[in-house]
Amino acid sequence: MNPVSNLPFTLLRNPRHDNAEPYGAQREALLSAPALAQAQAVITAWPGYCATPLRSLAGLAAAAGVAAIHYKDEASRFGLGSFKALGGAYAVTRLLCREIGERLGRTVSPEALLLEPALRQACADITVTCATDGNHGRSVAWGAQMMGCRCVIYIHASVSEGRKRAIEAYGAHVIRTAGNYDDSVQEADRDARRNGWFVISDTSYPGYMDIPRDVMQGYQLMVHEAVQAMAQWPTHVFVQAGVGGFAAAVCAYFWERSAARRPVLVVVEPERADCLMQSAKAGALVAVKGDLDTLMAGLACGEVSLLAWQILERGADAFCTIGDPAAVELMRLLARPLAADPVIVAGESAVAGLAAALLILQQAQARDALGLGADSRLLFFGSEGDTDPALYAQLVGRSATEVLQAADAA
Repeated sequence: MNPVSNLPFTLLRNPRHDNAEPYGAQREALLSAPALAQAQAVITAWPGYCATPLRSLAGLAAAAGVAAIHYKDEASRFGLGSFKALGGAYAVTRLLCREIGERLGRTVSPEALLLEPALRQACADITVTCATDGNHGRSVAWGAQMMGCRCVIYIHASVSEGRKRAIEAYGAHVIRTAGNYDDSVQEADRDARRNGWFVISDTSYPGYMDIPRDVMQGYQLMVHEAVQAMAQWPTHVFVQAGVGGFAAAVCAYFWERSAARRPVLVVVEPERADCLMQSAKAGALVAVKGDLDTLMAGLACGEVSLLAWQILERGADAFCTIGDPAAVELMRLLARPLAADPVIVAGESAVAGLAAALLILQQAQARDALGLGADSRLLFFGSEGDTDPALYAQLVGRSATEVLQAADAA
């Protein structure tokens, strides 16, 4: 018996998907195995690096009628609480190496940035900035603090005070703007141009590709860790999306390595911020306007990243949207798991993929459209823990500490 309520969802098979299409040189220029190896060498050398756990949810899999469910739990990533630590901080490091190297007329390595006093001083003269729903900004601020440069972060009107304080804890100056996420992106860009700052964005647009590519390349380390921990490749991957960079990084990893046997990839969005699904329907990039009101704050984006679309336009098998109640139900389910499954603290933006899969498994037509059955092996990326502790406690009914203490006592 499926353990979740029969809540509404929308599923769209990607009309431009072609499972036989090779990854190709053009996409390899965006994300590639050699570039991942370079990112892996840098990130695994940072203080505190540890691969995050891949949780097996056998009880949930049995209840849902599939062979296996694996959940990559990013709540412990570098103490920042989300996978974003892999992307923003790596992009900051790459930017500083390029910029200082150009100023000095020599190659500057990431290791040298951390160790050489003269380079640390050069970093102190550079300011990085971005707009954020919370987690990306925290990663950029942490990377700036680690490398010794200045940081200014823009948040939009609906970002919580808890997320604001979490960013400030890493030494960043935080500016709250009016409007939605996309409005804050534009304001950050305008101020950066005026002040000579460097934008570290996880979304790309014409003329701004290198830094978002570095962000996405950092994300792929998470996918690599998950695959290394699995005995077999998954048959299906459900991945949540905001601007699409995270989903594209996951898609590209499997596609590059084997176009023929890559898993079915379903991109999941909040129903009120579905720019990827709308773009897939239209066959062209579509911006979703309005306040993009959703509890899944990290996914509340109205414009697709151009780089991400170059991969997802033909690489994603399907797009799905869910409502906030489904996300809340999954947060509670993971906090009070089935059978002997591990307790997981998952934030509201972490569970969209898993919520969508469990909803789809209840509907025969949708289930058959994706080839889901008793032999399916599902992989999910739990992209954050309780990155807004107050909101987590409100939605789940207990704080993350109380959830984990109850698990220890059981």
